This record gives sequence, C-alpha cells and structure tokens, in this order.
Amino acid sequence: MTEAAVAAAPPAPAASVDVRALPSYGFGACSLMWWGTLGLMLIEGTAFGLAIAMYFFVRTLAAAWPIDAAMPDPVWGTLNTLLLLASLWPNQMAKRAAEARNRPRARFWLCICLLAALAFLVVRALEFGALNVSWHASAYGSVVWLLMGLHTTHLITDTADTAVLAVLLFSGPFDARRFVDVSENAWYWYFVVATWLPIYAVVYWAPRF
Repeated sequence: MTEAAVAAAPPAPAASVDVRALPSYGFGACSLMWWGTLGLMLIEGTAFGLAIAMYFFVRTLAAAWPIDAAMPDPVWGTLNTLLLLASLWPNQMAKRAAEARNRPRARFWLCICLLAALAFLVVRALEFGALNVSWHASAYGSVVWLLMGLHTTHLITDTADTAVLAVLLFSGPFDARRFVDVSENAWYWYFVVATWLPIYAVVYWAPRF
C-alpha cells in the first residue's frame, strides 16, 4: 500500500469498554461531592482564620481586654464543646453505615446526629447570653459575636442538611446515591467540630491571658 493510500485510509475504530457494570457513584475522593465539600471547607476555614486574626488585631489596639465587659462565662461553651466531641461517635457510625450501604443503621445513627445537633443549638443560645457583652457594645463585642455567629451559621446549616437526609432515608423512592450524601455530611461535621475548638479557646480563654 502506498503512503497516499495509507494516509487516505479511515482511522481504526477506538477500542470500546463496557462500563454498565460500574457503580454510578463512589465515596471519598471518587466522588465529586467529596471534592466540592473539601473546597467548601478550605473557603470557610479561611474565613474562620481571618475572623480569629481580626480578634487578635482588635486586641492589640485596646488598652484593656475585654473592652468594657466582664469575662465570658465558659460554662455553656465548655458543655457545648464536650457535646460536640461526643457527637463524633454517632457521626462516624452514620458514615460507616452509609459506606456499607446499610440503610436502617444509617437512618438510626443519622437521627442520633440530628438530635445531638438540635441539643447543640439549644446550648448555643445559652452561650450567647453568657458572653456578657452585646454585639454593638464595643469592637470586642462585635468580633466575639462575629466568631460565634459564623460557627452558629455552620451549625444551623449542617443541622438542616442532616434533617433533610434523615427524611430522605425514611421516605421513598430511595436513591442509593443518598449514601454518598450521608458520608459527606458526616465529613463536614468533622469540620464543624474542628473549627469550633480554636474559636472556643479564643472566645472563652484568650481574654484570661
């Protein structure tokens, strides 16, 4: 065959692969949801970091700290911290059940997580009263309420997400991809707990040093 004939010949068909047996969803880094949640954590973690930096910047400008306010009472904040740490267990169990595609167990543990999240919000309301400062009283009050408000927003968001997932696990028709949502919801809860620990230290203990 001449070179011209070879060049004019149609290309060989590409090899095909039958992907019908492959799952339509995956967990962890195999899921686009996982990467999206990771990006969200990085963005929101940066916002928390900036808010904490703002707290210490304002502190360097103040002659006394806290500004015209009593020290925040750490009782409710400490209780909420302990509750958040304890919530890691049912959260992990929900994640394991989802990744094992065990709908009854995922449903059970997700309901426990939802009850825990509602309890945190109740204690969080008591926390605001124990800050001993209003949001508009001073720069100190504003930055403390900003930190608490940012984290409370995440608590409310994740509580709503958990409630929606719990309803979906109980109702039908059921899409197995909801297991991925439960797994990623659990991973996001780790972020909510992890971000609270430095905020707790800054709000309740930094003024004492």
